[in-house]
Amino acid sequence: MTDQQSPGVLFVCVKNSGKSQMAAALMRQLAGDSVAVFSAGTHPGTGLNAQSAESLTEVGASVAGEQPKPVTAELLAQVRLVVLVGSEVTLETPGVEQERWLTDEPSARGIEGMARMRLIREDIASRVIKLYHSRFSNRQER
Repeated sequence: MTDQQSPGVLFVCVKNSGKSQMAAALMRQLAGDSVAVFSAGTHPGTGLNAQSAESLTEVGASVAGEQPKPVTAELLAQVRLVVLVGSEVTLETPGVEQERWLTDEPSARGIEGMARMRLIREDIASRVIKLYHSRFSNRQER
Protein backbone atom coordinates (compact mmCIF):
# COMPACT_ATOMS: atom_id res chain seq x y z
CA MET A 1 0.00 0.00 0.00
CA THR A 2 1.22 3.51 -0.71
CA ASP A 3 2.07 5.93 2.09
CA GLN A 4 -0.22 8.81 3.03
CA GLN A 5 1.77 11.31 0.93
CA SER A 6 1.14 9.46 -2.33
CA PRO A 7 -2.29 7.85 -2.61
CA GLY A 8 -2.66 5.41 -5.46
CA VAL A 9 -5.51 4.43 -7.73
CA LEU A 10 -5.60 1.61 -10.26
CA PHE A 11 -8.11 1.66 -13.11
CA VAL A 12 -8.86 -1.82 -14.46
CA CYS A 13 -10.81 -3.05 -17.47
CA VAL A 14 -10.53 -6.33 -19.35
CA LYS A 15 -8.09 -5.41 -22.16
CA ASN A 16 -6.49 -2.23 -20.72
CA SER A 17 -6.61 -0.78 -24.22
CA GLY A 18 -9.39 1.80 -23.92
CA LYS A 19 -11.53 2.72 -20.91
CA SER A 20 -9.06 2.06 -18.08
CA GLN A 21 -6.29 3.81 -20.02
CA MET A 22 -8.66 6.72 -20.61
CA ALA A 23 -9.55 6.97 -16.92
CA ALA A 24 -5.88 6.90 -15.93
CA ALA A 25 -4.91 9.58 -18.46
CA LEU A 26 -7.75 11.85 -17.34
CA MET A 27 -6.84 11.38 -13.66
CA ARG A 28 -3.17 12.14 -14.37
CA GLN A 29 -4.22 15.28 -16.22
CA LEU A 30 -6.41 16.40 -13.31
CA ALA A 31 -4.29 15.31 -10.32
CA GLY A 32 -0.77 15.81 -11.62
CA ASP A 33 1.75 14.27 -9.24
CA SER A 34 -0.60 14.36 -6.24
CA VAL A 35 -1.99 10.90 -7.01
CA ALA A 36 -0.12 7.81 -8.20
CA VAL A 37 -2.21 6.62 -11.15
CA PHE A 38 -2.05 3.20 -12.80
CA SER A 39 -4.09 1.20 -15.28
CA ALA A 40 -4.13 -2.51 -16.08
CA GLY A 41 -6.26 -5.26 -17.56
CA THR A 42 -7.38 -8.67 -16.44
CA HIS A 43 -6.71 -9.98 -19.98
CA PRO A 44 -4.54 -7.28 -21.61
CA GLY A 45 -4.89 -6.65 -25.31
CA THR A 46 -2.04 -6.18 -27.75
CA GLY A 47 -2.33 -2.42 -28.28
CA LEU A 48 -4.18 0.75 -27.34
CA ASN A 49 -7.51 1.68 -28.85
CA ALA A 50 -6.59 4.35 -31.42
CA GLN A 51 -9.93 6.17 -31.15
CA SER A 52 -9.65 6.26 -27.36
CA ALA A 53 -6.18 7.80 -27.65
CA GLU A 54 -7.40 10.31 -30.24
CA SER A 55 -10.36 11.35 -28.07
CA LEU A 56 -7.94 12.02 -25.20
CA THR A 57 -5.73 14.16 -27.41
CA GLU A 58 -8.77 16.34 -28.14
CA VAL A 59 -8.92 17.34 -24.46
CA GLY A 60 -5.18 17.58 -23.86
CA ALA A 61 -4.75 14.23 -22.09
CA SER A 62 -2.33 11.59 -23.30
CA VAL A 63 -1.60 7.88 -23.22
CA ALA A 64 1.83 8.38 -24.81
CA GLY A 65 4.20 5.63 -23.72
CA GLU A 66 1.40 3.47 -22.37
CA GLN A 67 0.59 -0.08 -23.41
CA PRO A 68 -1.81 -2.75 -22.16
CA LYS A 69 -0.45 -4.46 -19.07
CA PRO A 70 -1.70 -7.06 -16.59
CA VAL A 71 -2.82 -6.58 -13.02
CA THR A 72 -0.03 -7.79 -10.71
CA ALA A 73 0.39 -8.15 -6.96
CA GLU A 74 3.12 -5.50 -7.13
CA LEU A 75 0.74 -3.07 -8.79
CA LEU A 76 -2.02 -3.74 -6.24
CA ALA A 77 0.47 -3.09 -3.43
CA GLN A 78 0.94 0.47 -4.70
CA VAL A 79 -2.71 1.53 -4.50
CA ARG A 80 -5.43 2.07 -1.97
CA LEU A 81 -8.30 1.99 -4.49
CA VAL A 82 -9.06 -0.15 -7.52
CA VAL A 83 -11.70 1.13 -9.94
CA LEU A 84 -13.23 -1.57 -12.13
CA VAL A 85 -14.29 0.13 -15.35
CA GLY A 86 -17.24 -1.61 -17.01
CA SER A 87 -19.53 -4.50 -16.13
CA GLU A 88 -17.46 -7.28 -17.71
CA VAL A 89 -14.30 -6.96 -15.59
CA THR A 90 -13.92 -9.03 -12.44
CA LEU A 91 -11.00 -8.96 -10.03
CA GLU A 92 -10.38 -9.97 -6.44
CA THR A 93 -8.42 -7.30 -4.54
CA PRO A 94 -8.02 -8.53 -0.95
CA GLY A 95 -7.13 -5.66 1.35
CA VAL A 96 -7.61 -3.01 -1.34
CA GLU A 97 -10.81 -0.99 -1.59
CA GLN A 98 -12.70 -1.44 -4.83
CA GLU A 99 -15.46 0.37 -6.69
CA ARG A 100 -17.10 -0.26 -10.05
CA TRP A 101 -17.99 2.24 -12.75
CA LEU A 102 -20.76 1.07 -15.06
CA THR A 103 -19.84 3.37 -17.91
CA ASP A 104 -22.00 4.54 -20.77
CA GLU A 105 -21.91 2.31 -23.84
CA PRO A 106 -23.17 4.42 -26.76
CA SER A 107 -22.89 1.49 -29.19
CA ALA A 108 -25.96 0.02 -27.44
CA ARG A 109 -27.81 3.06 -28.88
CA GLY A 110 -26.25 2.69 -32.34
CA ILE A 111 -23.58 5.36 -31.81
CA GLU A 112 -20.20 4.30 -33.19
CA GLY A 113 -16.79 5.72 -34.12
CA MET A 114 -15.45 8.93 -32.66
CA ALA A 115 -18.92 10.04 -31.55
CA ARG A 116 -19.06 6.91 -29.37
CA MET A 117 -15.58 7.48 -28.00
CA ARG A 118 -16.27 11.11 -27.11
CA LEU A 119 -19.37 10.12 -25.15
CA ILE A 120 -17.40 7.45 -23.29
CA ARG A 121 -14.62 9.97 -22.60
CA GLU A 122 -17.08 12.50 -21.20
CA ASP A 123 -18.72 9.88 -18.99
CA ILE A 124 -15.36 8.71 -17.65
CA ALA A 125 -14.11 12.30 -17.25
CA SER A 126 -17.09 13.21 -15.06
CA ARG A 127 -16.44 10.13 -12.90
CA VAL A 128 -12.73 10.95 -12.62
CA ILE A 129 -13.52 14.51 -11.50
CA LYS A 130 -15.98 13.25 -8.89
CA LEU A 131 -13.49 10.63 -7.63
CA TYR A 132 -10.65 13.13 -7.44
CA HIS A 133 -12.67 15.69 -5.49
CA SER A 134 -14.20 13.11 -3.13
CA ARG A 135 -11.00 11.16 -2.40
CA PHE A 136 -7.85 13.07 -3.28
CA SER A 137 -8.16 16.85 -3.69
CA ASN A 138 -8.21 17.76 0.01
CA ARG A 139 -5.13 15.73 0.97
CA GLN A 140 -2.85 18.75 1.39
CA GLU A 141 -5.36 20.45 3.70
CA ARG A 142 -5.58 17.54 6.16
